Amino acid sequence: MTTYREPTAHIASGEPHAHGSAGYRGVTLALFAAGLTTFMSMYSAQALLPAFSEHFGVAPATSALSVSLTTGFLALAMIPAGVLSERYGRTRVMLASAALASAIGLFLPFSPTIDALLVGRALQGVALAGVPAVAMAYLAEEVHGNSLGRAMGRYVAGTSIGGLLGRVIPSFALDFVPWRYAMETASVVSLAFTVVFIRSLPKSRFFRPERAGLGAVVRGMLGHLRNPALVCLFVLGFILMGGFVTVYNYLGYRLAAAPFSLPQSVVGLVFLLYLAGTLSSAQAGKLSDRIGRARVLACSAAVMAAGLLVTVADSIWAVLPGMLLFTGGFFAAHSTASGWVSQIAAKNRAGASSLYLFGYYLGSAVLGEFGGFAYGRGGWTALAAYAGAPLLVGLVLVGCLVRLSRPRPQLQKPQFPA
Repeated sequence: MTTYREPTAHIASGEPHAHGSAGYRGVTLALFAAGLTTFMSMYSAQALLPAFSEHFGVAPATSALSVSLTTGFLALAMIPAGVLSERYGRTRVMLASAALASAIGLFLPFSPTIDALLVGRALQGVALAGVPAVAMAYLAEEVHGNSLGRAMGRYVAGTSIGGLLGRVIPSFALDFVPWRYAMETASVVSLAFTVVFIRSLPKSRFFRPERAGLGAVVRGMLGHLRNPALVCLFVLGFILMGGFVTVYNYLGYRLAAAPFSLPQSVVGLVFLLYLAGTLSSAQAGKLSDRIGRARVLACSAAVMAAGLLVTVADSIWAVLPGMLLFTGGFFAAHSTASGWVSQIAAKNRAGASSLYLFGYYLGSAVLGEFGGFAYGRGGWTALAAYAGAPLLVGLVLVGCLVRLSRPRPQLQKPQFPA
């Protein structure tokens, strides 16, 4: 196998960055900004779904395609993006991805029809894939194992704040300007975070580019799929993200209708609950390093399911606490699961991360889109049942992970660190 050197990187012989070091702060700052710009671009359309329905005269399920197509095409591009990063370098792929996605975002508000908007959002999903496909592998290579949980937590915290800003900014702008200007405002802010990311991303120190043929890629992916723990995490990502996006896709419709009848600016305030995810993801990373990922993941999934159940009541005082629990539980679970994938996969980490995120965003596209039919037929109760049923499967998968992470009585080593 031929080995190449990335022009923008060099191979270092020192230790990976540990918590408290200047290098660690630089890496986590850059990836925090990456999470901000990526998730702002990805979810800025979610707050505008009712506006799309009104302006283009389409049903909620059609409007929701502006989110589902982005995450679906992102999922399809995830594995190719990971393969490209193995050959051309982590930093090069991430920087190109963020820049291209931001550029596409600037043109989306000029879409003349819903079809044009949906095509643009699908293209933006392909462009976005390079950051999430590579970020976890980059962190696993550059950050010391004992600090990886915290670093992953900070990256996921950036994604949660990015998702928050992507929803809140256009929601507030809608009370003053048409949806096109609201969407453009979010795109400009996302571009600003992209500039921060590009300027602050440190060079790779421990990456060795490789030219991998199709056969090697397939063998690497199949190797990951033969690991039962990784398969559990891949399916869990599908379930967690699918349920999460489903709930947030139609939350705006519910709060704008009776008995709530809230104005759009107030509905936008509900997205501030994303701050619970910012806190919970960072705390989950610290707890994972201390007490183990299995326990943190089990508790996070249970909190997510309990929060969804609370939201069924037709009271704002039930919906808000329920969404707080649901959001905090989701981000804690995702932070824990994504960090675990990178630690289990000692080889081809980018491939393992890509498979996890493929399932993660495929869940967003598939479960998120079909949730519209449940909401249209039975309202929020049907939607909660639709999103909650897969969560029960997720709790079973967490139980399997807990069993797999227990120390074996035999002399052989466990399959992976807990």
